[in-house]
Amino acid sequence: MSTLARRAADALARIGANVPDSGDLPARSPITGEVLCLVEASNTAAVDAAITAAHNAFRNWRTVPAPVRAAVVRRLGGLLAEHKDDLAELVTLEAGKITSEARGEVQEMIDVCEFAVGLSRQLYGKTMTSERPGHRLMETWHPLGVVGVISAFNFPVAVWSWNTAIALVCGDTVVWKPSEATTLTAIACTALLRRACADEGADPDVHQLVLGAAPVGEQLVEDSRVALLSATGSVRMGRTVAPRVAARFGRCLLELGGNNGAIVTPSADLDLAVRGIVFAAAGTAGQRCTTLRRVIVHESVADELVERIANAYRQLRVGNPFDEGVLVGPLISSDAYAAMAGALEKAGSDGGELICGGDRIDVEGDYSFYVTPAVVRMRAQTSVVREETFAPILYILTYNDFDSAIELHNAVPQGLSSAIFTTDVREAERFIAADGSDCGIANVNIGTSGAEIGGAFGGEKETGGGRESGSDSWKAYMRRATNTINYSNQLPLAQGVNFG
Repeated sequence: MSTLARRAADALARIGANVPDSGDLPARSPITGEVLCLVEASNTAAVDAAITAAHNAFRNWRTVPAPVRAAVVRRLGGLLAEHKDDLAELVTLEAGKITSEARGEVQEMIDVCEFAVGLSRQLYGKTMTSERPGHRLMETWHPLGVVGVISAFNFPVAVWSWNTAIALVCGDTVVWKPSEATTLTAIACTALLRRACADEGADPDVHQLVLGAAPVGEQLVEDSRVALLSATGSVRMGRTVAPRVAARFGRCLLELGGNNGAIVTPSADLDLAVRGIVFAAAGTAGQRCTTLRRVIVHESVADELVERIANAYRQLRVGNPFDEGVLVGPLISSDAYAAMAGALEKAGSDGGELICGGDRIDVEGDYSFYVTPAVVRMRAQTSVVREETFAPILYILTYNDFDSAIELHNAVPQGLSSAIFTTDVREAERFIAADGSDCGIANVNIGTSGAEIGGAFGGEKETGGGRESGSDSWKAYMRRATNTINYSNQLPLAQGVNFG
């Protein structure tokens, strides 16, 4: 057994999860490209059985009081804190994140559990005045049913927790299909949740795990017992999933592409801007949905900003994410590298100037893919800039008036996260106003990545329109009923109708 495979097995054992020893689905580490172990993929019958178990468990789980349901989530949060290092190790092994980012992702899970526990006593409805005497109107919220969660490799555990913690508190049950690139983290999280259920005397069938490639997800898409499908992935995936779920009148919560931009104005604090830009653009090797991919900078400060960013990029250490001092780990696969190389070639043919980066470097051999983050100065926002390449490429564009900056920023089909760096309050307020950024997240003097769980997370346009985590996103996981209560001995009709 290799060193990385041993680390994975030891982390799973400490968590209390079964260590896979056979199967047809390889659990591969992008750190070296090696297979850590083989995992058994879920066949059609297994997926159907998982949905059936979750559907049956829902019948009782929906009647359990929300604060009692929250006890399971509270216990899960405690177990996540207890095994924070173990889970972070698995995240690094499977997703290639540096240790601090992996630990940050697990902390995000702990935070959302705390949020969901508090939410369990705040699933509020409304009471409204009736036009009829002796009547009361109110709205009540009820559990929705089985929630299917399809998550991506880049946040292998956080996105699951956003959905699962809130869904369980809302009285739903969950069937989770993780990325086939991050099965071990999913096995670990499921083991901890089942332990939380056992500790609190809850039915462990409230959560089901299914493993495999696209056909597994397609079963969740097509099954009418899955009331809500929460899917994170590409725009292409969303175009396939949304109409198929809609055709059976199910609900979708989609978190798709995010070709995120930042405007840098003449008044910006460039020291702050460079720090925010570099982390947002190069963190997680450019493989976040909130990664900064476009900087739109005023022509008066463009040369200085580009020079500063390039100097910062040249100091970024690329390497094995377990090594101290490394800030950029590997790309997830050869396909990711091929997409990056193709995008850089296209940018060059469109007249772009490669300022720095874009090279593949040999860190752990031929089967892993490490690259130096790239900065490309573009003359115009061409088609390659309008597309999201899931790799560390930062395009720099210039503007000469603020209206054109906002127009350029919004002139992409995606609408997840955005930012402005300015010390002019008018520019800041305009950016977050109705005629400013058209994204679901609009930040001032901070980068596009690093969202907190208290705010609803999601975007507009081709990003899908979904909202997860904070604020009132819990409403997506419940159904609303309007109730009319007649406490009189009369039966007046609404709108003054008289029916004899």
